[in-house]
Amino acid sequence: MDKSFRDVFLVLKKRGWTIGLTVVFTVALAGILSFYVIQPTYEATSQFIVNDEYEQRLSEVSIEKIRTNVELINTYNVVIKSPAILDKVIDQENLSMSDKELSQQLDVSSAEDSQVVAVTVTDGSHERAVRIANATVDVFQNEISHLMNIDNVRILSIAEVEKNPSPVAPNPMLNIAIGLLLGIMLGVAIALFKEYMDFSIKTKRDLQECIDIPVVGTISRVEEKDLKSMNEEASQRTRSQKGAHLHVVKKSEKIG
Repeated sequence: MDKSFRDVFLVLKKRGWTIGLTVVFTVALAGILSFYVIQPTYEATSQFIVNDEYEQRLSEVSIEKIRTNVELINTYNVVIKSPAILDKVIDQENLSMSDKELSQQLDVSSAEDSQVVAVTVTDGSHERAVRIANATVDVFQNEISHLMNIDNVRILSIAEVEKNPSPVAPNPMLNIAIGLLLGIMLGVAIALFKEYMDFSIKTKRDLQECIDIPVVGTISRVEEKDLKSMNEEASQRTRSQKGAHLHVVKKSEKIG
């Protein structure tokens, strides 16, 4: 194993508590934000089709007409989000927002070479998102004939209120996974930074790297409890030696 890699591994092992606490903090923060702080948002989608031959059989529809309708969709996507449409939606639904704010909640999309356009509304209320999506498509269908003198928009499907709608955001599991990843990265960074900023000498190797000369001896660290134990052992040895000395003296006196 490479020396530098081994050193990093030892640092991370020594600072494991720092990394662990950082991960716990970021995961808990992500969970709290996801479940208790961030307001859930919901989506509702209504669709319309651009085709003035909608009620006729498919075999009778001109290919050139379909191509023209598809090209019109790009224009329609802009018109839908214009004040001419959104102001009427706001008035119809009594919304307390501007056309710019409503425009930010709208997403208009269509598949390539498709005559179907989807109008998706994102809102903190599922019911309100449904009402806005349906109202937008309805107003657009009524107004486009006056704005462009074309009557080729037919409503294909409307959004419906669900009993138990699922929010599109936040995604707790995704946020927690991101929190876990960020926690690991941040924890490792903090651990390495703390080790880099730690200039204390703890081992013989640290001392050798600091003064760049051989170490010929070390002084062991003695804890207070170890010192008391050593004193007790020394006292016991002293008492034993004194007892042995007195025994020898008494024995000598008897011989004399």
